[in-house]
Amino acid sequence: MAKTASSTARESGKGGKPEIRVVARNRRARHDYEILETFEAGMVLAGTEVKSVRDGRVQLKDSYVEVRDGEAWLVGAHISPYSHGNQMNHDPERPRKLLLSRRELDRLFGRSLLKGQTIVPLSVYLKGNWVKIEIALARGKKLHDKRRAEREKIARQEADDAMQRFG
Repeated sequence: MAKTASSTARESGKGGKPEIRVVARNRRARHDYEILETFEAGMVLAGTEVKSVRDGRVQLKDSYVEVRDGEAWLVGAHISPYSHGNQMNHDPERPRKLLLSRRELDRLFGRSLLKGQTIVPLSVYLKGNWVKIEIALARGKKLHDKRRAEREKIARQEADDAMQRFG
C-alpha cells in the first residue's frame, strides 16, 4: 500500500511512528501518588468531544478510573463543550469508557483491589489521529513521603546548578 502525502505528514521522521501531542496532564497525580505501573488506553468519545480534545479543552483534576462490570471508566474528567456544537453537544462531566485489552483490565482490577492502590489518569494526548490516555496504577503518598520527595527534588536541582557553575 502506497503512502499518501497526508499520512506521511502525520508521522514523525523515523520508523513511521505517529506524532504524539500531549493535550492535558494531571500534575497533581505525580505529587499525591507513587506511580507503580502505567498503561495506555483509548477512549470512547463523541464527535464534539474529539474536537474539544484537539483544542486542548480537557481537565483531569480530581478524576479517577473506576472498573465496573468488567469495563474501565474515566470518571470526573472535564471535556468542555465544543464551541461550535449545537444542542447535540456532549455532557462535559460524563463517565467515558476506556479501551484496554482484557489482560490489562484484569491486571488493573486485581491490583486496584489491594489496600491503598488506585487507578489515576496521568495525561491525555493525541497519537496520530487517535485520542489516548495514560493511566497509572498508583499508591497514595503519606505526608512524610511528599516531604522527602520535595527534599530530594531540591537537592537534585542544587546539584545540577553546582555542576553548571563549576563544571
